[in-house]
Amino acid sequence: MEPIRKDALVKATITEIGRVGSLDVTVSQIARRAGMSPALAHHYFGSKEDMFLAAMRHILTLYGAEVRGALAAAEGPDARLRAILRASFSPGNFRREAVSAWLNFWVLAQTVPEARRLLAVYQRRLRSNLMSCLRPLAGARAGALADGLGALIDGLYLREVLKSGPPDGVAAVHTALNYLNAQLPGNAA
Repeated sequence: MEPIRKDALVKATITEIGRVGSLDVTVSQIARRAGMSPALAHHYFGSKEDMFLAAMRHILTLYGAEVRGALAAAEGPDARLRAILRASFSPGNFRREAVSAWLNFWVLAQTVPEARRLLAVYQRRLRSNLMSCLRPLAGARAGALADGLGALIDGLYLREVLKSGPPDGVAAVHTALNYLNAQLPGNAA
């Protein structure tokens, strides 16, 4: 039962952060959403911060699996670049709850070393994946373009939190591709 209950608590944490829009959720709210007692939630995670970190690990695991699957199906640097962008803004990754969790994760990373470490791992992997695609397309400019595209991805998540309505992953991918096309004239990305 432990893995099932932990999974329920992680999903409830993401849902509650998305509902409230901040880390201002209580263990009681999370536990209620998961259908269990606050004491049981504390038993499995120890603290609210540990629940937040588990929720981000979950989101990062889903994101990583989606990126790896998309990359496995893509051939050539252009297709691989588009695959990374589509995975970054897929319905599973670019939903209101996940976007809120990301925003709050960035806030948490300012003060919690483990959150900062997780964020750094994500950023290094994203940059590495982007660099692998961009080197053949941009040569020496690949690093600057990867950094710009990484910042654009983060910025599109931030903008999404501030607007109403469901997230529009297709528009986000389109925005990122427009940036690349402006930076790499004549490229099919």
